[in-house]
Amino acid sequence: MPSPTSTMMHAIGVSQYGPADNLQSMEIPRPPAPTGRQMRVEIKAVSVNPIDIKVRAGTYDDPPDYYDRVQSLTQGEAPNNLHVMGYDGAGVVRDVGPDVRHFQVGDEVYFLASPVKQGTYAEELLVDERHAGHKPRSLDFVQAAAMPLTYGTAYESLVDRLGIQPGEKAGILIINGGGGMGSIASQIARRVLGLPVVITTASRPETERFSRDVGGATHVVNHREGDLVEQIRALDLPDGVPLEYAYITSRTEQYLAPIGEVLVPFGRVCSIVQARFDLYGTQFMSKSLTFVWCWIATGPYHGYVHDREEKHREWYEELAALLDAGTVKCHLTQRRKLTLENIREAHRATEAGKGIGKTALGVDEPGEQQTFC
Repeated sequence: MPSPTSTMMHAIGVSQYGPADNLQSMEIPRPPAPTGRQMRVEIKAVSVNPIDIKVRAGTYDDPPDYYDRVQSLTQGEAPNNLHVMGYDGAGVVRDVGPDVRHFQVGDEVYFLASPVKQGTYAEELLVDERHAGHKPRSLDFVQAAAMPLTYGTAYESLVDRLGIQPGEKAGILIINGGGGMGSIASQIARRVLGLPVVITTASRPETERFSRDVGGATHVVNHREGDLVEQIRALDLPDGVPLEYAYITSRTEQYLAPIGEVLVPFGRVCSIVQARFDLYGTQFMSKSLTFVWCWIATGPYHGYVHDREEKHREWYEELAALLDAGTVKCHLTQRRKLTLENIREAHRATEAGKGIGKTALGVDEPGEQQTFC
């Protein structure tokens, strides 16, 4: 943590978008005093997500005007022209704005950072209380930092966008069950919503085991070997449980045609991966299938129009209780000290697409190198 009298702090980000080597450590101004519903949080841990890699590379395109919106972050005089990465975090509240209602100084929190403001790879951050929850008692900071983005996105996808009801007698197909998003989505589907059939895809023995043991999948099929449609049709699924839903967390266009074949008529599909695709020639029309997107930042990005402002905070408080009760399992698989080189390595591993679960980095992890440097 920077000295209370210091106006500067260490942070990790990019001043030029590109490969992981472009990540650098700089001293930048500390956040100003929080206003409104903001909290100033001392960062204890962060996690790495695919969005971090895309933003760093300069290729992030979920909103077409993204880089126009964040341009002001990197327009300062050197050495302050740093776009700080990171959208998952956990830490301790050090100051609160006048309108903060649910947290106080000293609270341990985990949270989702804004996509159009400075990120979590910094010693301190202003956090909107609407995107934070009290840290689960059973998790340390590194574990807690692995949870907000994946859980919030998966819960919003399954409940708000797909409209799955608790206890519904239906099945869901989740693409990439061994990844951070897929492994938490399958837990929500199976352990929180109680779906009797949760089919995930995985291509390696270790990802299949992870999808079953941590993710709670009832069935796993290999999306790299054999025909996906034939594999799903060959499963011994229970009678009276239609395969009604599909959740895509990887390569949207690759999976639309097979999903159209295996879903029942009037089924629903949600994707979180930007893509260009053509539904002509698939069964989407004949089955009257619904396709929806989910981007967790839609509410704040568009001023909460037609959105419920408190939902993410409520979900994170509920998640803390689920984690403490053991209903949901933390999907952290790699933990490291929060240093520049370790952030770079985590970016490279995520970019390679071979990871299982989540990678998170903490300031108190073992290692001699100074944090954020």
